Amino acid sequence: MAEFVTVDRGVAEGVAVLRIARPPMNLIDLQVALEVAAAAAEIATDPGISAVVVYGDERVFSAGDEMAELAGFTPEQAQAVVSDFQAALSCLARIPQPTVAAISGYALGSGLELALGADRRIIGDNVKLGLPQIKAGLIPVAGIRRLSLLIGPSAAKDLVYSGRFVDAEEAEKLGLVDEVVPPDNVLEFALRWARQFTGGPALALAAAKRVFEAGTHGHDRARTEWAGLFGSEDQQVGTRSYLADGPGAASFTGR
Repeated sequence: MAEFVTVDRGVAEGVAVLRIARPPMNLIDLQVALEVAAAAAEIATDPGISAVVVYGDERVFSAGDEMAELAGFTPEQAQAVVSDFQAALSCLARIPQPTVAAISGYALGSGLELALGADRRIIGDNVKLGLPQIKAGLIPVAGIRRLSLLIGPSAAKDLVYSGRFVDAEEAEKLGLVDEVVPPDNVLEFALRWARQFTGGPALALAAAKRVFEAGTHGHDRARTEWAGLFGSEDQQVGTRSYLADGPGAASFTGR
């Protein structure tokens, strides 16, 4: 039984809300990270979930790393957990469904690293984001590559090397986030984005995600994924519907 992470399937049809609830600041220690990863793995195999919203609460998404835990790690302990911790913070990218991080308050350190794995980030206009691990003599374990791909190497180096926070305006300008909304509407806007995928072409969406995740090998991966969709029920129904009625008329089954 997870202590700090829940999956709520009752907020909107076809949408799961993965919530982090470790008040007051939703700090991420190894347990929380592993609970998030376990919830993501559960969601990934649920055909009734078409999209995922990742959320903390109305005050804070996550203020980052649990420094009390990290301060106590020996070199041997750090070596033993680093692979699990890195994989857990990257778990949103492995979910086949589209994912959106609904961010209020703060997304710092490992909290921002987790959000970087989502397909979209929606924030309140009062949010602060950053990767301040450098100020603790550490580095982000899962976020450097994703940040670099998202905003470019130069801007990513500035944020990682300085550990500084950015506000909503700068985050949007950098391309770190996709949408800035009033603070009270973060979850609402995230759910609105997620709902569009209910009943959508789940197989094609999952294939597209795998191509994006392949990075520099995405061009080769796209050939495999494209060809692999042929013969599926969704491909057959979708192409025939598109031919007969144009885009947007097909009813997909995820098979």
